[in-house]
Parts: sequence; C-alpha cells; structure tokens
Amino acid sequence: MKKRGVNSRSDMGPAVYVVGVISDTHGLLRPDVAAAFADVALILHAGDVGGAKVLELLAAIAPVEAVYGNVDDPHDPSLARERVVTLGGVTIHVSHGHELGRPTAELVLARYRGDVVIFGHTHRAVVVHEAGGRIAFNPGAAGPRRFDLKPSVARLTITAGDPPAIGVAIISLA
Repeated sequence: MKKRGVNSRSDMGPAVYVVGVISDTHGLLRPDVAAAFADVALILHAGDVGGAKVLELLAAIAPVEAVYGNVDDPHDPSLARERVVTLGGVTIHVSHGHELGRPTAELVLARYRGDVVIFGHTHRAVVVHEAGGRIAFNPGAAGPRRFDLKPSVARLTITAGDPPAIGVAIISLA
C-alpha cells in the first residue's frame, strides 16, 4: 500500500533542470525572451547586462545568477566575476569572456573548470562539444542588434543520471 505524499521509485522519472542562458543584453530585454524562458528554473546571464532593470525583468521570470561584462560595473553587488552552479550533478561555470581578450569555446574550456562552460562577449552563438564530454557555449547577444548578427538566447537542459544528459539549444529572437 502506497502512503500518501510518498513517491515510490517506480513512479519518479529522472530530475530535469532547464536553464535559460542569456548574454550581452546591453540594457535591452526583448519581449520574446519571456516566451523563450517560460518554464526555466534558473536564468544565467553571461555579462554585459547594461543595468539593474534587465535583471529585475529577468527575475520576474525565474531566479537569476549574473556575471559582469566589460560594460558593467565590476563593483555591482548583483554581479560577480564568475559564477559556478551545480545542477543534476553537472557543474556550470559562467563568465563573460572579456577577461580572455577574444574568447573562443576552446579558450574557455582550457581556462575554466566545469562540465559546461558559458561565456558571452563575442555576440556570436556557438556550441562546442569537447571529446571528454565537456561543453562550451555562447548564447549569442540578446540585446540591440550589432555586427549583422541575429539576437539569440539559449536553453540548457540537464537530465540527472549517470552520466547526466546535457543539451543546449540556441533560440533566435525577433
């Protein structure tokens, strides 16, 4: 007989964590970000936030962890130089990337520890899977359109397990 409020192992699926990843908003939060992040449990901002209003609007969607970029105030208490978050057994490292000059996925994987390494700064969306299973990605820039690049964000999905499954989807914004 099953007790009320107690889940047996047979009826519980693996834990799934969905994270919204955004960068380079430069003070602009596009309205379609809310739809892209509708069911996320956490939002990670990889820098060049461009003001507290962006963080306030994102926090209305889900909890936010943010780092500062080269246009942000490094003394802002809501922004850190880097963030490390662990979800479903997966360690995620977030930094803006400007500290590396011209960051690439290969450079951030060499510099930082983590199963997933997230960076911004270049405004170019990219996802690189390393042979050892590590992933580096840049969600692209979500703010004002620059460099003839389409604005974008990303969704990171982690399914706990041994090993955990990790998926990254880049989402183009209007």
